[in-house]
Amino acid sequence: MLEELRKIIESLDCTYADARYQIRDSITISVAKGELEEVNSSQTSGAGIRVLKNGSWGFASVNSPDIEKMMEAAKSAERIAVLTSKVRKSKCEGLADADLAKGVYKTPVRGRLEDISTEEKMKVVVEAEKRMRSIADRIISARCSYNEIIDHKYFASSDGAWFELYDSKPEFRTAAVCMSGSEAVVGMEAIGVSGGWKDLFAKKDSLQTAELAARKAIKLLDASHIKGGRETVILDPGLVGLISHEAVGHTVEADFVRSGSVAKDLLGKKVASELVTLVDSGMSEHVPGAAGTLLIDDEGVITRRTELIKDGIMIGYLHDRETAKFFGAKPTGNARAFGYSDEPIIRMRNTYIEPGDWKLDDLIKDTKHGYLLTGALNGEADANAEFMFAIQAAQEIKDGELGKLFRGVTISGSAFEVLSTVDAISKEFQWDMGSGYCGKGQLAKVDGGGGYLRCKTLLGGS
Repeated sequence: MLEELRKIIESLDCTYADARYQIRDSITISVAKGELEEVNSSQTSGAGIRVLKNGSWGFASVNSPDIEKMMEAAKSAERIAVLTSKVRKSKCEGLADADLAKGVYKTPVRGRLEDISTEEKMKVVVEAEKRMRSIADRIISARCSYNEIIDHKYFASSDGAWFELYDSKPEFRTAAVCMSGSEAVVGMEAIGVSGGWKDLFAKKDSLQTAELAARKAIKLLDASHIKGGRETVILDPGLVGLISHEAVGHTVEADFVRSGSVAKDLLGKKVASELVTLVDSGMSEHVPGAAGTLLIDDEGVITRRTELIKDGIMIGYLHDRETAKFFGAKPTGNARAFGYSDEPIIRMRNTYIEPGDWKLDDLIKDTKHGYLLTGALNGEADANAEFMFAIQAAQEIKDGELGKLFRGVTISGSAFEVLSTVDAISKEFQWDMGSGYCGKGQLAKVDGGGGYLRCKTLLGGS
């Protein structure tokens, strides 16, 4: 396939072109209330061709490996570039030089997903859902799901980059539901990694995951609602990752910076406590398996660790090759396309805050009054770094001891203001966002994490 992609590129009259062929195998299995809801196995494949001509981009895709059809798509992309160049106000000024891939790359895998039958995967999901419902009569329903994506990509570009990439990303989710009057109380546990079957269940197996979700729901059933207010809190690694990704990471994606995000005027300025170093990396730093692991991006750029905030100072943005040229920076390997029919755009990978030197137990003991917040749920953030997130549980800390449990809690504020109040970070680093996706016009598999982090933020109750 690489030779075919090279022939397509050579047939074009343009400033730059790249061609990507992708084969994706997917499986989705879900069980709820003891019933099998879905078992779906599918394969998609096709080519996406991108052309830069007259300072404008053209993109076209085709779901066929036939070289003649791919040639037609490439010519279509070239025509689109010419047409859009006539109306595009902001022309592409060129592409920055980059460390370009030339070779075969494979995500490390323990236990190939292909070697586990669909029947065995289905059995794991069925048994996990059943286990949740068996924990207690107070659990009225449960849901469990398994998803996997196995990608095989070929890529070639007009400036000599080429690669063949093998990647696999499995996910496992559990949720148990109890009722407190008219209010549903949900306990959730989820895992998502880059790797194989053994990587997915390296820390806890499927039944242990299910039991944790069920017991969390039961504990939350008797929890109170919080009054709220500005409080000292200890965020778990999932919440640290969520703030790093949603409330900070999107503001420093260079396409958003060019559009006027709050980070546009913050480069070189103090935006957080000197304890905070915030990073986005294509590798799984500190501990293996991060779901956003990306060895090569979809421009053929070798991915690297990118420090965005260093000791509290904003020092960089996330780039593709076009924005790197515009800002006079080095490409960071953040150009990503979810499927063959998607055009590469700037996306995060594994976004986290570097761990500190505290132990969590000592951090709790050192807190006179506050709350330990655990279990990131849904929420939102905007281009000004303002955020509001829901969390599963808040446990009060009094004189260094954990006490009363609360549910229905939200946290909100400005990410940079919150990060400016950080006075301690634990050494217990975890990835804890790998079961979800980031949406920005198209999906992307990402991860986020850090150590436990103590700061001040606004708590709300629901």
